[in-house]
Amino acid sequence: MIILEEELKLILRNVVECISEEELREKLLKARKENRPLRIKAGFDPTAPDLHLGHAVLLRKLKTFQDLGHKVYFLIGDFTAMIGDPTGRSETRKALSREEVMENAKTYQEQVFKILDPQKTKIVFNSSWFDKFTSYDMVKLTAKYTVARMLERDDFKKRYKEGIPIFIHEFVYPLLQGYDSVVIEADVELGGTDQKFNLLVARDIQREYGQEPEVIMMLPILEGLDGVNKMSKSLGNYVGINEDPREMYGKLMSISDDLMWRYYELLSDISPEELEKKRSLVESGEYHPKRAKMDLAFEIVARFHGIESARRAEEEFERVFSKREVPAEMAYFEFKVEGGMKLVRILTESGLAKSNSEAKRLIEQGGVKIDGEKIVDVDFVIPSDGRERVIKVGKKSFIRIKVLK
Repeated sequence: MIILEEELKLILRNVVECISEEELREKLLKARKENRPLRIKAGFDPTAPDLHLGHAVLLRKLKTFQDLGHKVYFLIGDFTAMIGDPTGRSETRKALSREEVMENAKTYQEQVFKILDPQKTKIVFNSSWFDKFTSYDMVKLTAKYTVARMLERDDFKKRYKEGIPIFIHEFVYPLLQGYDSVVIEADVELGGTDQKFNLLVARDIQREYGQEPEVIMMLPILEGLDGVNKMSKSLGNYVGINEDPREMYGKLMSISDDLMWRYYELLSDISPEELEKKRSLVESGEYHPKRAKMDLAFEIVARFHGIESARRAEEEFERVFSKREVPAEMAYFEFKVEGGMKLVRILTESGLAKSNSEAKRLIEQGGVKIDGEKIVDVDFVIPSDGRERVIKVGKKSFIRIKVLK
């Protein structure tokens, strides 16, 4: 059996804050004494389809607990998602329909086992208990917390001071999330740093229902591809864990050298010692940052799609971006055009440009090539010769055109 100190070291790696380490130690000791796994909870509101690498940071920590023999409760907040978590919001979140929530939840269930061990995971939906909640139960729950405590929350406090409406159901959300922990009898709950208030409420609610409060652990928020904002599908700066291997690899190669180390820390399996060595080699010039980024991209793609897919994605990337060749698989990029069509029209109708003005700008700036030759004439017309041609826009947008006579 792994020694306790080593177990704690693995659990606390990359954790921003744990409340509290002493309580965690006591729970681990008690679990060993009673020969039972701890109940580890993490809640996910399916407000958008698909999981991305930002979710993977927390999922990987859940997997660490599983590897150490503990039981994970992957809670899908299908009920709470219809309310919406007000965390970090300056206005009331738009409510989702049950149909929208369940469609999103379906993809979560399909993708979560790309990381978690199905044998050590219990998927639960909080609608299974909240659908049975009576009005008496709800009043009883709301009596466990005060308005004053709710207004200590930064986003609520700010909205209250600025006169921006706060609706009662938004106060209810943290209470419902806390009640989830009561039902599960959670020993530990994980969440992002932006979830600290909700997690603290859960500890209070468990006490109110006569339970030992869970240990809460806050994990870092992963920046998206832009290196600034939280990874989010709505911001378009995400890498989906179910994306095509080539798309995933290409996106990861687009991140900055500085952000690369952040991704290594939170998404790679290499040890802190190995990471420090890798960083030192890059700084000394013995290890090129591009190679370091390629190794990271390969590791992440291989985790979700297998080694062979990662190898093909790497080869494709090298062919397109390093050797400036055309992608090997172009069939689904094929676009049939009539001879005599202007290049501007082809770019807009194929989706390579959003508008005629953008197409003209791309051409004028030298961002468009046909069969490797740069085109700078905005009035360029495709010849009526029946040939196939490859149009390249920017660094990674390709389309094969079939010219009709």
